[in-house]
Amino acid sequence: MPPNWRLPPGVSRALWDYCHDPANARRYDDELATAPLTNQDIQFVVEHCQTPARLIDLGCGTGRLSLALAERGFRPLAVDLSPEMLCILQSKAKANGLAIPCLQANLVELDALADASFDYAACLFSTLGLIEGVENRRRFLGHVRRLLGPGGMFVLHAHNFWFHLWTRRGRRLLWRNRFRGDFLMPPHDGAASMNMHLFTRREIRRELRLAGFSIVELRPVSHKHDGRLRCPWWWPGLRAYGYLIACRVE
Repeated sequence: MPPNWRLPPGVSRALWDYCHDPANARRYDDELATAPLTNQDIQFVVEHCQTPARLIDLGCGTGRLSLALAERGFRPLAVDLSPEMLCILQSKAKANGLAIPCLQANLVELDALADASFDYAACLFSTLGLIEGVENRRRFLGHVRRLLGPGGMFVLHAHNFWFHLWTRRGRRLLWRNRFRGDFLMPPHDGAASMNMHLFTRREIRRELRLAGFSIVELRPVSHKHDGRLRCPWWWPGLRAYGYLIACRVE
């Protein structure tokens, strides 16, 4: 394990340790099985990436999206920091007769990938928020913009900052972090506290626009069992647990 000063840019110690613990990779699928967002995000990708083509799955985990799209004729490249999760992805792909190339990499350091080499990109389950530091997140978004060809589509998920006003614990988090958007999340299932950046709707729109994207759809989602936000037109900036966003290269 590298000392803290040698960690890759944008990667916290807790995230590095999480990604390199085989136990976390083994229980990852079980943890996601009950997450409301999994009822919506793959379908959201399919809605906005309709024609099978080249797709880069950024922060792929154990391959939930890559496997689903490969079965639909897409040609995904699965990218993750965790070697253990990529091994599980490869095992699942082999069992299903699929060939999915994998790349172990830090999402902030994608310089080795060629410009305009993909038609679509996806970064789901608030993976963008796990990147530490605004400059590192912007560097990542710059890579995504560079990797997509003209008219390329980028689909992502981000957690909503203002949702935490609704709970006492959330308000304590807001106050403790002085409304900066960077939260130290509570330890969970043996994993250490990880830093997570939560976005306001205005902020995520601004960051995508600065990176060279135009938003096609920004869909508020809830933490209910089906992931859908009832009456999404009514104060979504406060009520949404997060956002599914589809944007296109300008």
